[in-house]
Amino acid sequence: MKISKMKIKVAGLCLLTWAFVSTSCSDYLDKTPDDATSITLEEVFSSEIYTERFLLRAYDYLPCETNYNDNDYWALGAWSGASDEMNITWTYPMAKEMNRGSWNPKMLEGSSSQGTSYAMWWRYYEGIRQCNVFLENIDLCPAAQATKNVWICEARFMRAMLHFFLLRSHGPIPIMDHALKMDDEMTYFPRNTFDQCVDFIVSDCQYGIDGALPMIYTNASGTVAESLYGRATKAAAYALKARVLLYAASPLFNGNADYAKFANEDGTLLFAPKDDSKWGKAAAAAKEAIDKIEGSSYYGLYYSDEPDNGYRNYMELFLPSKKWNKEYIFARNQGTGYSDNIHQEKCMAANGMGGWSGLCPTQELVDAYEMANGSTPIIGYNADGTPIINGASGYSETGFAATAGKHYPAGVYNMYVGREPRFYASINFNGQQWRGRQLEFWQGGKDGINVSKVDYCCTGYLLRKTADEGVDVINGKGGMKEASILFRVGSLYLDYAEALNEAEGPVDDVYKYVDAIRKRAGLPGLAKGLDKDKMRERIQHERQIELAFEAGHRYFDCHRWKIAEKTDNGYMHGMNITATNKVDYSKRSTVGDSRVFEKKHYLFPIPQSEMDKRIGLVQSPYWE
Repeated sequence: MKISKMKIKVAGLCLLTWAFVSTSCSDYLDKTPDDATSITLEEVFSSEIYTERFLLRAYDYLPCETNYNDNDYWALGAWSGASDEMNITWTYPMAKEMNRGSWNPKMLEGSSSQGTSYAMWWRYYEGIRQCNVFLENIDLCPAAQATKNVWICEARFMRAMLHFFLLRSHGPIPIMDHALKMDDEMTYFPRNTFDQCVDFIVSDCQYGIDGALPMIYTNASGTVAESLYGRATKAAAYALKARVLLYAASPLFNGNADYAKFANEDGTLLFAPKDDSKWGKAAAAAKEAIDKIEGSSYYGLYYSDEPDNGYRNYMELFLPSKKWNKEYIFARNQGTGYSDNIHQEKCMAANGMGGWSGLCPTQELVDAYEMANGSTPIIGYNADGTPIINGASGYSETGFAATAGKHYPAGVYNMYVGREPRFYASINFNGQQWRGRQLEFWQGGKDGINVSKVDYCCTGYLLRKTADEGVDVINGKGGMKEASILFRVGSLYLDYAEALNEAEGPVDDVYKYVDAIRKRAGLPGLAKGLDKDKMRERIQHERQIELAFEAGHRYFDCHRWKIAEKTDNGYMHGMNITATNKVDYSKRSTVGDSRVFEKKHYLFPIPQSEMDKRIGLVQSPYWE
């Protein structure tokens, strides 16, 4: 195989990228023993150490979609802030451009050094090229063949993962199964059909499932190799296969009349007609994943040492101190420095506690949490936006708690009394106990809106899920290395339940796996006798709560279900943060401007600079 003789700077690897990608620079290679400043590509693959480091560079392209989820313009994903589960305090994140409906193809011409919300196209195709260069040169490496077989599976898994990230946001994309060379004629790169993209991703996953990937990495003694957490495994390949097939079966991509005529320049239709059998394929893949993963004895739903404590079961699952517990299937490891561990805590922390009050859940999400008995508190909204309260639930929006409860102190607004455990593990609200005192989000309170109106809680709620109460935010101490979950057992349960309900209706297994999630959270099982439509509503609700703020689930779920024009449109709500007393504060208020969602927003556009190259790409529907 012909290999480029170009020099590779050891402290800053730069590779030619293909037509869609700008040049990438990375710093994962250490100095060679003789302190040489550069090595050739041939020399990289003649060294087992450098070859593995070349592979590991591909993992750096994974997004951080549970942590760093929305808080800055460089954040790796705008998903929570662009959905109905969160409002961002600041005006500059990409999520705010999406809220305003002001984003466009020109805006997405960011560089690879920016986050995926601005530069997904470049970033992920750079990562794909990294995988392809590795696969095309791995035979030159002197490592043992057994080692190389595992590495090949890892590279193909990562290639599949990065294609999936592009597919879910852009729809059909050009498949890149090889790395283009300097002298290649890069003149025409049309989109592949959606089904071709899915088949390609599934094929790369299946290669690892059938091949050398372990279910989990172990040491020679048979114990789990914690130093290899974050590397691709069979479990991860099973989970990705199930997820992409779930998306492929969903209404946005399966028989969507809005995309029926979406075609390449040569007339090739990019979406096939509706095929309901895709739900069965998705269900089968998810069930196989569950059986194989849990059958290995390494994985399962996480429970605390108090298994009947729904609050602890759910809260601990996401704590950095509990990272890589048995529920983790695949996650991106974070670093150990200030920016990796304290920054996210500051974004979640109240401004009166040294934080920035930036990540603010919406009233819409707060309303979705059930009561402790499993009943629904809010069953709809009136035309003026006021809630329709389920009187039988015990929920109230008048008065304040006279006594403390298990998860809240006395004096909190009755809206927050008697809610399900996941609510208290996920949301910080006015009057809640946190870091040694009660939170005060009203104007004039210790954590309220400030004079500069920069760092303040804009909805009256702050994100608590994943927050570590023991971190010293003010002095930047106590942060632990975190892991951003991309796949976990609980999400796989819900993937399976959804696909099976669509394929066969609410059969026993649908109840079994949804109820397992609810039981872990301290809630009763679903009512028996639901029909398919009612079960769909229950599953969608369960995903909204169980998977809140994780891996872009809410954003992409609402898109693939084709309900985002309802959930992501209009005003979001919160408490009256400009009030100077807790009575007036406890009134529902609109937050910011009315959000804008149009039909074109279901898919991301291709950056305009790529369209201007005229290499066969057609723009995403309705973005022309």
